[in-house]
Amino acid sequence: MLKVPISERRLEILEWLKDPAAHFPPDRHGDLVEDGVTAAAVAVKLGVRRAVADTHLGLLAGIGLLRTKRIRRRTFYRRDEVRIAEVGRMFEKGW
Repeated sequence: MLKVPISERRLEILEWLKDPAAHFPPDRHGDLVEDGVTAAAVAVKLGVRRAVADTHLGLLAGIGLLRTKRIRRRTFYRRDEVRIAEVGRMFEKGW
């Protein structure tokens, strides 16, 4: 987990996903709160290509901060609140 740099953009994504309904438009294939958001929606919000958003989301999912869910041919991402809390506690205790 420490090998993955947490950039300002990745912190923004995590912040947006705290309240996805406030930051992203509805998706006709999934519920923003229950299922999460797609890389395409994150790409639009960041103003980048989808491949860039895929990279950010993949790294966050890879270290366990995001959960993924497949609906049709799309991957939806949402925060893993339990894992985020665990990581926060580790850093509070001084690792």
